[in-house]
Amino acid sequence: MRPHLAVALLAAVLAGQGLAQQQEPFEPEGYRTDQYRAPVPAALAGARVLSTAEAEEIWRAKSGAFVDVMPRPPKPKNLPEGTVWRDAPRRNIPGSIWLPDTGYGMLPPAMDDYLQRGLARASHGDKTALLVIYCLADCWMSWNAAKRAMAYGYSNIAWYRDGTDGWEGAKLPVEDAQPEPRPDQ
Repeated sequence: MRPHLAVALLAAVLAGQGLAQQQEPFEPEGYRTDQYRAPVPAALAGARVLSTAEAEEIWRAKSGAFVDVMPRPPKPKNLPEGTVWRDAPRRNIPGSIWLPDTGYGMLPPAMDDYLQRGLARASHGDKTALLVIYCLADCWMSWNAAKRAMAYGYSNIAWYRDGTDGWEGAKLPVEDAQPEPRPDQ
């Protein structure tokens, strides 16, 4: 290969790597408050980021509690009589506790309390217990919820950033889920 062609190829590869690194989302200081379905950072300061294999190992060993924060719109209270309402089905990692709508950047006091009570239940009141928080791949909801759990004083947080997308992609079992009753229900 000619030297100038090799140099040009090397420069193109390095430029491509630099562009890929620039496009990776940065970790914000606060919570993400919009565009929740978008690429997420590779890290969450203070939390362990899990691969699917690591999440599976924890799940099989039953060494952590899994917390799903996938949002779910509640049934509107003012639906006209006779209107059929069907909740969107959710399949999550078996044994998970589902705390929908707790990954938004801003939580009303009732939902903040709901998340705190749910985490206390999942951890059996032990703020050092391992909590694995997830949603879907490219979902800031789980990032926000994991960050918030650390703000509540939980010290053993694992963020499973690929969520049920990664879990199902690895052909691991899922089960039909029902959320914990919301404060407005």
